[in-house]
Amino acid sequence: MVLTAKDLEMVQAQLNEFEQDYRIELINGEIVLMSPSGYESDEVAFEFGAQLRNWVRPRKLGRVTGAGAGFVLPDSDTRAPDVSFVQAERLRRSPKSFAELAPDLMVEVKSPTDSLKKLRAKIDQFLAQGTRVGILVHPEQRWVEVRRSNTEPMTLKDGDVLTVPDLLPGWEVQISELWSPVFED
Repeated sequence: MVLTAKDLEMVQAQLNEFEQDYRIELINGEIVLMSPSGYESDEVAFEFGAQLRNWVRPRKLGRVTGAGAGFVLPDSDTRAPDVSFVQAERLRRSPKSFAELAPDLMVEVKSPTDSLKKLRAKIDQFLAQGTRVGILVHPEQRWVEVRRSNTEPMTLKDGDVLTVPDLLPGWEVQISELWSPVFED
């Protein structure tokens, strides 16, 4: 039995009735339960999203969302990146449920239990469905991989600056600013 985004919404609503707050995705017609991310990876995803939102919102360039926002992709899978950006002209109003498009930019942040192979496959699926830029962030090893269709991935490390001029002209983030801070006494 192949499930749809509507089925996913119904399952999520049923889980919410029982106060079960799980993230779920629809992949190849099957519902997949997502485990919570690690603390550091969520903090890094939040920082990435904050850096992006702080650039996008005042310029009215589009919408930035976190891991709770789902996208019904053209292949009918419903997935939720850790951070996403959709240009304003593609999504004039926020949908009440899932956005029925691929975001222009999506970000996945590796948590301790994530597989790099699966994260890259998820990013590549988004790229195949119309996402222009996919970014993989590895907090533990302190690198960022920028992925695009038909292009070799580019790896950035501390000392490098992330830019996406075709989507976000003028936006730049120091890679070293993405990592969780250490507070010393």
